[in-house]
Amino acid sequence: MSLFSQALAKRKHLLTHDTNAVRLIDAAGDGLPGVYLETFADRWLVSTTGANLPAELASWLRDQDREIYHKCLSQQQKESPRHFYGAERKEPFLARENGVCFEVSFQSGYSQGIFLDQRDNRQRVRSRVQRGDTILNTFAYTGVFSVFAALAGAQTTTLDLSQPYLDWAKRNFCHNQLDPGGHYFCKGDTFHWLRRFEKQRRTFHGIILDPPTFSRDEKGKVFRVENDYGELAALASRCLAPGGWLLCSTNCHKLHPRDFERQLRQNLPAHCQFSHTAMPADFTDAPYLKSVWVEF
Repeated sequence: MSLFSQALAKRKHLLTHDTNAVRLIDAAGDGLPGVYLETFADRWLVSTTGANLPAELASWLRDQDREIYHKCLSQQQKESPRHFYGAERKEPFLARENGVCFEVSFQSGYSQGIFLDQRDNRQRVRSRVQRGDTILNTFAYTGVFSVFAALAGAQTTTLDLSQPYLDWAKRNFCHNQLDPGGHYFCKGDTFHWLRRFEKQRRTFHGIILDPPTFSRDEKGKVFRVENDYGELAALASRCLAPGGWLLCSTNCHKLHPRDFERQLRQNLPAHCQFSHTAMPADFTDAPYLKSVWVEF
């Protein structure tokens, strides 16, 4: 059995009626450096650090009889995946995670609508939310965290700089029979909105912080996770209701988990309790995603 097939066999148990989106190959974690394979409702997305698919991988993929797309993991050229094999779908489609539907698109650019490495965190948000809670999802992208919280009975606020992503988030609500009209969607900079919420004395039972590693606001101010996450967490903490929580997450590879927690502890009240969550079981390569739950 090839390393490709061995990787799939190890993850077969993760694919169920309720979850049909997982990582099937995770690079060096499966003895295949530079190769990543994800499935979304039986449509495959293969990502490689090189511009072209290695011959052995290309041959194996053609034998799998799937709709397959290829993405090059280039920092300089971030493009939509290209069709590689099988039927070609030019419209968005639905996939499932723990029974929750979300919209996927292979024509939407470098990201396809969801980050699978946050699967366990999304489920944990859903399990800990109580009906009537207020949840703020910052840097929300397509709002899947918000959908999980809303399905548990929360009133959610979904915040992102991009109107197209907020529109995508609203569609994800609709895909799960949730009325977007019963929730809030805010377009703009997270720092700006957090200061606005604080001034309005608007609070939340839980806040999700998963910012990009690097960004620049409309005034040119630079945000770098390795230097500025503590400031972000402190600002968010001032918008928490008593007994609230933060989910602080980053995929910054060069930030050590110990340094990440130290940054949080230096900027948050001493009484806070910290706990870490590991990456999902299908992510077997380097554990780049740091996730810290902070209880107030």
